[in-house]
Amino acid sequence: MSVRIEDYGIIGNTYAAALVSRDGSIDWLCLPRFDSESVFAALLGEPKHGRWLIEPAGPVAQRSRRYRGETGILETEFETEEGCVTLIDFMALAESEDQVDLIRLVRGDRGRVRMRTELIMRFDYGRGIPWVRQHFGGPHAVAGPNALQFITPVELRGTPEMTTIGEFTVAAGEIVPFTMSWYPSHHHGFRYRDPHERLLATETKWHDWAGHCTLQGQWREAIVRSLITLRMLTYHPTGGIIAAPTTSLPEWIGSVRNWDYRYCWIRDATLTLYALLSSGYRSEARAWREWLLRAAAGHPSEMQIMYGLAGERRLTEYEIPWLPGYENSCPVRIGNAAHQQLQLDVYGELVDALYTCRLYGLESNPYAWDFTLKLLEYLETIWQQPDQGMWESRCEPRHFTFSKIMTWVAFDRAIKGVEKFGLKGPRARWEKLRAKIAAQIFDKAYDRERNTFVQYYGAQDLDASLLLIPQLGFLPPEDPRVHGTVAAIERELLQDGFVCRYPSRPGADGLPPGEGVFLACSFWMANTLARIGRHDEACALFERLLDLRNDLGLLSEEYDPVAKRLLGNFPQAFSHTAIINTAAHLAELETASAARGNHD
Repeated sequence: MSVRIEDYGIIGNTYAAALVSRDGSIDWLCLPRFDSESVFAALLGEPKHGRWLIEPAGPVAQRSRRYRGETGILETEFETEEGCVTLIDFMALAESEDQVDLIRLVRGDRGRVRMRTELIMRFDYGRGIPWVRQHFGGPHAVAGPNALQFITPVELRGTPEMTTIGEFTVAAGEIVPFTMSWYPSHHHGFRYRDPHERLLATETKWHDWAGHCTLQGQWREAIVRSLITLRMLTYHPTGGIIAAPTTSLPEWIGSVRNWDYRYCWIRDATLTLYALLSSGYRSEARAWREWLLRAAAGHPSEMQIMYGLAGERRLTEYEIPWLPGYENSCPVRIGNAAHQQLQLDVYGELVDALYTCRLYGLESNPYAWDFTLKLLEYLETIWQQPDQGMWESRCEPRHFTFSKIMTWVAFDRAIKGVEKFGLKGPRARWEKLRAKIAAQIFDKAYDRERNTFVQYYGAQDLDASLLLIPQLGFLPPEDPRVHGTVAAIERELLQDGFVCRYPSRPGADGLPPGEGVFLACSFWMANTLARIGRHDEACALFERLLDLRNDLGLLSEEYDPVAKRLLGNFPQAFSHTAIINTAAHLAELETASAARGNHD
């Protein structure tokens, strides 16, 4: 039986990331990069598809886990009749991907506890069985371009089932180390590093990094954990931030809504920049902006909605038939066909991201404005086309309202760039076009009888992305159309108080119906409620959303309010960015309100 998504924790080194279950099993790990083939893929199948388990040999009375302070070091505590041990898991932070070290330390806390380990190495997403031999006193595995070296004092032995096992005992005060090092098989060897020294160095680096957070207040713990999670989803060499470290975790158990999220989305750009800049992480924001400019470089007609870690453009989608999928939710997909879709909103998101950098005083890039001018020149010619919309619909193109609003945002931010920063551009032409876009949206996307904007021109359906209207500045929060849209979404898109993306029914997006509530949308609702003066309701919703995090403070993409479990790829950058931005916004409004009260 599959482990529940919320029963996983993440460890990472800003090159790759692993998911560790509450039972002490690493069930997902791709090396050396987030988007590489997996070494452990039991998450999407069975133990035979690859995992690394360390657990007590006898019954476990109680399990608990936590991150070590403000770090990415995971500690899982096992209590048994014999005593108590703590499993310490981390990936050593490094400056290159020539060698990736995953370190597991078993620390005896009380008594003497018998332990066991089971190692099943499978490359190529659970299909590739490596050649294993003894080297440096431990198993050495090779398959194609991949090599793994294990170093441990524990005697490990192979079984006829192509599994490596070992038994050992740890007493109070003892630490038994395991190191798994990946390196390219064509290299001559690996560099041994003391695991205890790596633990100290990694802990210090994490604490130093987390200490840069400038946001304070009642939600600081949630903010810092989300920032650390975003950091673990950052590809250090390029500054790209992936949507999630996993592929094919279903948006509904048993559905076909299983997508590969190990890529970087343009759509996340502005919201991610707000999160980083508002919390004090200017160098990370700068690296993300530079990634955006490199990835989208070229003719604007070729801009994609997502790219690979280094800006790769070919993300061909295919299915893996030998993996049954998480809880038999198939197919398992590698790559993402949505990278070929036209989604007009990304033009606005990219222009808004560059504008946000200027607004926060981030050091300018000399090419950013020239790039913006070319984007807008092209956007003028295509903004009236239908597209697939921000939710990557796989049905026929439509005139999605949010896509049109984001084209408005693109020209609006360019006009503000001229006004605020003295940049040169055809301001008068942009102003006419901005007004034309707005007029078309009011004419074709606003339902006057219901007093709400709709998902696409002529539609009856609503869309949660419309909650972003006041945040984007398309209309002020006090506008009756904003209040009407919020009220309509509350009537039609809420499930147990949380927000669905849009109505789930056949034909809505070209896929069979069925998915959880989309967590980022509920954070948008909290933000918007605060903006329209319903601050107490906003805070209550925000607290409910924080309660959905697992015991480690992690969130996936969606949530099933009936089964009360997380759904979708995990952990999800979009959800954690929403935590940071909503917490910062609510705290800002509280501070402003207190200041007004003192002034009065």
